[in-house]
Amino acid sequence: MNKKIIIKTLEKIALYLELQGENPFKVSAFRKAAAALETDQRSLSEIDDITKIKGIGKGTAAVINELIETGESTGLKELEETTPKGLIPLMKIPGLGGKKLAKLYQELGIDSVESLRTACEKKEIQKLAGFGEKTEEKLLKELEHFGERSESHPVWQLELIVSEIENLLGSIYEVKQYSVAGSFRRVNEMSKDLDFVVSTDDREIVKERILKHLAIQEIVADGDTKVSIVLDIDDPINVDFRLVNDEEFTTALHHFTGSKDHNVKMRQLAKEHGKKISEYGVEQPDGSIKTFKTEEAFFEHFDLPFIPPTLRESGQEFERLDDITGLVSFDDIVSDLHMHTTWSDGAHSIQEMGEALIARGYTHGVITDHSQYLKVANGLTPEQLLRQRQEIYVFNDEHPEFRLYAGTEMDILPDGSLDFEDDVLKSLDFVIASIHSSFTQSQDKIMKRLFTAIENPYVHMIAHPTGRIVGEREGYNPDVPQLIKWAAEYGKILELNASPYRLDLSVEHLVMAMEYNVPIAINTDAHAIDQLRYMSIGTKYAQKAWVKKELVVNTWSRKDFETFLSKNK
Repeated sequence: MNKKIIIKTLEKIALYLELQGENPFKVSAFRKAAAALETDQRSLSEIDDITKIKGIGKGTAAVINELIETGESTGLKELEETTPKGLIPLMKIPGLGGKKLAKLYQELGIDSVESLRTACEKKEIQKLAGFGEKTEEKLLKELEHFGERSESHPVWQLELIVSEIENLLGSIYEVKQYSVAGSFRRVNEMSKDLDFVVSTDDREIVKERILKHLAIQEIVADGDTKVSIVLDIDDPINVDFRLVNDEEFTTALHHFTGSKDHNVKMRQLAKEHGKKISEYGVEQPDGSIKTFKTEEAFFEHFDLPFIPPTLRESGQEFERLDDITGLVSFDDIVSDLHMHTTWSDGAHSIQEMGEALIARGYTHGVITDHSQYLKVANGLTPEQLLRQRQEIYVFNDEHPEFRLYAGTEMDILPDGSLDFEDDVLKSLDFVIASIHSSFTQSQDKIMKRLFTAIENPYVHMIAHPTGRIVGEREGYNPDVPQLIKWAAEYGKILELNASPYRLDLSVEHLVMAMEYNVPIAINTDAHAIDQLRYMSIGTKYAQKAWVKKELVVNTWSRKDFETFLSKNK
């Protein structure tokens, strides 16, 4: 449990209360409590008495304490059970917030996509105060394709599902080995479905546990070697489980990881040696079947180095085998240079984030809370930055084997100026510049904003350079090739934001950056300790662009990192 989870729970309770037409003061109480927790610069473990925080009363404190003690809220569960399930998906329709949905529900009985569409067609919506004819027309247009099942799902949506399924498989005694396969294992941005390979000697028990413990909308297939289901979630997704014997696990995993082009190339290579590859093993010239304990051994059998799943895409990976050893991997990472604490909109304190980095075996990291312009994220003023630095120095004194650097994620403002003056930037160890606003500006204006940051001698890095959210928004459309050229010219770092929501820069842009030898920082942008896990996704994604280890700033020693920082001091 952490502050961010509690804040989201309080906001969710407020929303459900609003949908049910509860007293506005009660709704407001939960929103005020969420805001009070957000602005308090302590982590959950540092707060002795929740009720002493201004804005949190006895009622909201009871909910918070229940969350801390049990990990769930009975009040929220009751609200979820008594609120029509069809109302919540309607929140995804642009222009429909809690208040408007509550009005539609209470005055017209609208509790589903179908009832909303019917009301629009009957022109009942426009009669309500606060709606009108244009609103009704917009709603009808949005409803044309609303609720259609997605062909593909973004990696950030799948990451949580994969984690849940892996936890389930890991808890089943009869499961010997398991792994996600398919395009998700290759770290593709979008996937149509999920594939898992599971080895067991007792397939019936494993199938029974899978079917019992997952929320299933439909069982598509239930055979001896394959179970196919559709998960019962907001955006339903197909999941296939391939059940194999333990000795078949490696070749089955390779086969179902793909891609198709990679597998075709491997089969051609095997054929040249008089062998045949299948998911069950490798048939030798004498007809015997050879199996392998690891994928490394499988590739070695064909005199190949281990080809990471991330590279198994077009078949062209076989033309660059010598480059594989120079690619960045998760084991090379010694730092994270972009993270947030309770000083702005993070869930954990400086102390907790720093200790979490140490626990991961890192040698250094940077605290980069938001700057003052981003008020929604409790951005820091220069005075607060100064006080924060003192806390960072105390942490470093207590952990001499590790180093936290004082930084900021500074906004590049809509008018093209930077959120802090140079004297503030000069006092910091590491400065990130980011765009969080006015995405619809022309490309020319966006590039002028970025150039202001690039040419500033105290800015070290441009974070999430396009502002995209995978599968959801395109971002602010910068001229990325030009940005890369500027970064090379001015000696700046560009970020690969490892959050599965962003993966920004994209593979295409990372390839360009490699051509210009631009340093890349793979950062989690973590707002809570558990998000530090994104580093694994980020490094695998970087491999897809053949990103070289020496150009990844997070692999540099503290000495090399400080040498880079000292250039502009």
